[in-house]
Amino acid sequence: MTSNRLAQETSPYLRQHKDNPVDWYAWGPEAFAEAERGNRPILLSVGYSACHWCHVMAHECFEDAEVAAAMNRLFVNVKVDREERPDVDSIYMDAVQAMTGRGGWPMTVFMTPDRKPFYGGTYFPKQQFLKLMEAIDDVWRNRPSDVHQNVAALLDAVDRTSKLTPMASVPGASTIDAAVAELDASFDPEWGGFGSAPKFPSTMSLDLLLRAHLRAPSDRLRSIVETSLGAMASGGMYDHIGGGFARYSVDEKWLVPHFEKMLYDQALLVRVYAHAALVFDDAVWRQVVEETIGYVLTELRHRDGGFFSAEDADSPDEHGHGHEGLFYVWTEAEVRDVLGADAEAALDWYEFTHPANAEGNFEGRMIPCRMHHRRAMLRPPQVERARVALLERRASRARPGLDDKVLTEWNALMLASLAEAAAAFGPDDWMVAAIAAGEFLVRELRGSDGRWFRSWQADGNPRARHAALAADHAALVDAFTRLAEASGEARWIGHATDVADTMLDHFWDTDNGGLFTTADDAEALIVRQKDLMDNATPSANSVAAVALVRLAALTGEPRYANHARQILLLLARVMPQAPTAFSNALVAVDLEVNGVVEVAVAGDRPDLLAVIRESWRPQVVVAWGERFDSPLWSQRSDGLAYVCENFSCRRPTAEPDVLRAQLAETVTKR
Repeated sequence: MTSNRLAQETSPYLRQHKDNPVDWYAWGPEAFAEAERGNRPILLSVGYSACHWCHVMAHECFEDAEVAAAMNRLFVNVKVDREERPDVDSIYMDAVQAMTGRGGWPMTVFMTPDRKPFYGGTYFPKQQFLKLMEAIDDVWRNRPSDVHQNVAALLDAVDRTSKLTPMASVPGASTIDAAVAELDASFDPEWGGFGSAPKFPSTMSLDLLLRAHLRAPSDRLRSIVETSLGAMASGGMYDHIGGGFARYSVDEKWLVPHFEKMLYDQALLVRVYAHAALVFDDAVWRQVVEETIGYVLTELRHRDGGFFSAEDADSPDEHGHGHEGLFYVWTEAEVRDVLGADAEAALDWYEFTHPANAEGNFEGRMIPCRMHHRRAMLRPPQVERARVALLERRASRARPGLDDKVLTEWNALMLASLAEAAAAFGPDDWMVAAIAAGEFLVRELRGSDGRWFRSWQADGNPRARHAALAADHAALVDAFTRLAEASGEARWIGHATDVADTMLDHFWDTDNGGLFTTADDAEALIVRQKDLMDNATPSANSVAAVALVRLAALTGEPRYANHARQILLLLARVMPQAPTAFSNALVAVDLEVNGVVEVAVAGDRPDLLAVIRESWRPQVVVAWGERFDSPLWSQRSDGLAYVCENFSCRRPTAEPDVLRAQLAETVTKR
């Protein structure tokens, strides 16, 4: 079989399609020139390697000779990995949503040779896809006015974010209150989470509620957070044998997941469970943090320190056919075969023998869970022995496919969470892994000119590809800042300021404020959008707003705080319309409204540092260890802690209890 052009790509997703009979092109000038030369429309197909329905459409359509022949005859076919090129994906996803009212992957878009969309959708089965392609060809050849009419309407839809203008004032506490009220109204009191099936983790919303609870302790807010965290961790979305979370649950009970495991989900879930573990002093949430980090460090870590992107939903059976979730599910007979005398305890613990699971809970098999005992998740020794034995047996199965590209944004999200968790809970290997991840990013994803790349792949030549986007830069600023706070190493503040300066120099909108998705010297797409809403990952602008406020507080550089404020002025135009779509941006609002507390610990005082870390203090930034250029380090005497706001400081103290009281005052006074 002759491979197509995708055989030369570094993306694992693109290489999955290298043996298709489709004459695929990667996104680039070669494809666009071919479409222009033959006056043929472009068929753009966007997906990602862990996407179950992407695999289904590939099997039904792209591997089928009849479908491929039609595609090759009628179109220039372009395949895009949406994780490598979210800038491309976002534009055409906005177009599909404008046309159909819904989106998702695989995404299928028909475009003019100059890349302007005129029709699109998501998954199409074979016969429907064949009919659609013939209809598109008919419109293209015989009704060009319809094409132009669609293009005009869709270009307006995909260009809206670039035209947004700022408001005169930043959102206030009332916007946070509105988001909290909206989340309260949509909360599922039985199973946690918000709304009905399918359910997504909503980590940023839960974090926002935790912040509100810290400001004004509330039984209701605590119940929303704890019910949601408990239901997610006790259901099948959480991997009770090997740790880590699947992407989302197809049902309201968090039982049956889409089994793919994404790095960004691990990062965001580690973060919220760690915060909750500190706020509520909860050993269950800490166990979830430990096991999820353990999964990432074991299964998603490159030997040199970076983190891989995802594991697939599907894994092959003995005949080589892929099945969703096969790696994770068990029969009772398999459990008994592995465990022998320990089987009864494990079958009871993981609810194989619960009356609700008489027929299994997933296609006649069992996803281990604790759904009916959701607050009792700390395993007794016999069950822990059983879990380890099941994990060892599972390791002999064919693993799901691994997407082993390293993405800057997702790695930075994981690095920020890992650094926070290492500082809070203390395992030395976590801090070692966090520093190694930071060093990997600087070494492998930063070019010789100081500019950053988005994607790295061990087998690539070159290994680093695709210009980094605003989201990559924003996440790096946050990650390096938090790594500096966790490690006490000044070099990470230097990296954070370097990335922040690059981000503001090349992505900033000098007319309306906010960050464009692409740099001023990047490939010119049909529009230059802005990433504003928090979705599965926080938006570039919300991450930047939070990171810049915190970096300004550590360095004393007002430029960073001013740009964060301008981002909030821009978001103020759209936040009130759907406040829960901006949960991470509302963290920046919280810092803007209530202020940041700067703490410096001079000299070797681990007891004072421990006071700062004994609870989650989201309003606090901390400088300790190696000194760097900042007013926080001006005239500081070793052995003392300084609690400051806008660099105006309380009386320094050497006493842990006094420091604890000073920190408490910064919260309770608001």
